[in-house]
Amino acid sequence: MKTPTVKFSLLICLWTTLLLVAAPWAHAEKADRDKPINLEADTATVDDAKKISIYEGNVILTQGTLQIRANKLVVKEDAEGFQLGTAYGNLASFRQKREGYDEYIEGYALRIEYDQRKDLVQLFSQARMKRGLDEAQGNYISYDGKTEFFQVIGGKETATANNPRGRVRTVIQPKQKIATPDAKPTVLKPAESIANPRNE
Repeated sequence: MKTPTVKFSLLICLWTTLLLVAAPWAHAEKADRDKPINLEADTATVDDAKKISIYEGNVILTQGTLQIRANKLVVKEDAEGFQLGTAYGNLASFRQKREGYDEYIEGYALRIEYDQRKDLVQLFSQARMKRGLDEAQGNYISYDGKTEFFQVIGGKETATANNPRGRVRTVIQPKQKIATPDAKPTVLKPAESIANPRNE
């Protein structure tokens, strides 16, 4: 039977993990959406009738602070103009500045999918996300930008000698203490009774 102290420690550990998971990891720069998309690749195939574009060979996509690098990028557009992009690589990567912060979010996986309609990013196989010094690893990572819901799933595919079951791994750095503005020192005044002692 677990003691109350052990239960409390487990509760704190669980709560800390949930805070990491629910944290706004992918609060991307909103201004990026209004910037032009620039694509570079060795080859590009565009099928306007099917609304599919395929870019292959050292693919680099940039849009504002967003950068995606992959061996292959497939972009599909639905009837309403929303795009679904799938990046493949060894490893494919994305990097984007967080809204209102001087830090970037980075993600790496064998396959990265972005659904513009759902504002959903999914990383498949050897998935890893970093925000500042915090990091999460697993076989699958998803982030829903609308609800700020973050999920990491482990699996045998991510098993290593140090992690034979392929468990989810996270590193959460302690939050930096906020510096308080310099407070004015309190001036000490002697009590009047000390300054004017009674004659007894």
